[in-house]
Amino acid sequence: MTPTIRTVLGDLDPADLGATDSHDHLFIRSPLLPGEELDDPAAAEDVLRAFAAAGGRSFVQWTPYGMGRGADSLAKLSRATGVHVVAATGLHQAAHYDPDALPALYDGLAERFTAELTTGLTAEPATELPGLPGPPGSPEAVRAGLIKIACDPGTTTAHTHRVMAAAADAHHSTGAPIAVHLEPRADPHLVLNRLHARHGVPPHRIILGHLTRLPDVRVHRELAAKGVYFALDSPSRAGHPADHQAFDVIADLVEAGHASRLLLGADTTTRTARRAGGPTALLNDLVPRLARTFGPELPGLLLTANPAAAFATKWRTP
Repeated sequence: MTPTIRTVLGDLDPADLGATDSHDHLFIRSPLLPGEELDDPAAAEDVLRAFAAAGGRSFVQWTPYGMGRGADSLAKLSRATGVHVVAATGLHQAAHYDPDALPALYDGLAERFTAELTTGLTAEPATELPGLPGPPGSPEAVRAGLIKIACDPGTTTAHTHRVMAAAADAHHSTGAPIAVHLEPRADPHLVLNRLHARHGVPPHRIILGHLTRLPDVRVHRELAAKGVYFALDSPSRAGHPADHQAFDVIADLVEAGHASRLLLGADTTTRTARRAGGPTALLNDLVPRLARTFGPELPGLLLTANPAAAFATKWRTP
């Protein structure tokens, strides 16, 4: 079975992925970010067109179920702009959801994730139009290509334990990679231990986001040595201190011999962050700086070769 990357328009040969924003958002909403929703398809199209004009070819959206991921718009946007789009299933922290709706979601959660990876995304009540393009399972069905979950800012909650277990089950059923949102006070070793040691997910199928929120370079190197991928992104709050740490984190890991574990993403989660440049700034600002410092081969590795390996899957259908 040949590995492919599952986009909203179908499965893609990894060789065709091209320069990739490995962690970002075209659509997202949360009660924790009032007034900052990304919910306009026209604005999302502008982002993709600007990204393509800057040399971008693929865009990986980490917005999980229940956060306005724009499932009914993604295929149309990909066709209109020529940018490959990868969508996510999964769940974020409980704080991003209506607490009254969560108990119903927990029932059959792994099966929901698996169905969205293999059959098609489900529309979210009150935020998306019913009926995604094409019948479920058809070539026009919009399927997810990764599972997005999150750790907690403090003690791991029962919600997160449930979601991690369901994500691992869905991974074992399909082969899909699992992308993890990290918090500043998180212990990523505990995340890896639960997903890998407890639930059997191979480290190379785990992508950790927001590494810049964790200041200990020793932890970065230890995790990279275990084989996980890092989506090196900036927290999408303009002016956040960690925005300025991404280059230093990348430099340390490259010098330590871990360049093959690194992905790049803009992680644009608010209207404010989008106005600051988003994925286009990633290509126009960070990438040239990396090329000047480490040579022209490094951006190609981080933008193209590594994402092609991280997101490619020998897809299974249970």
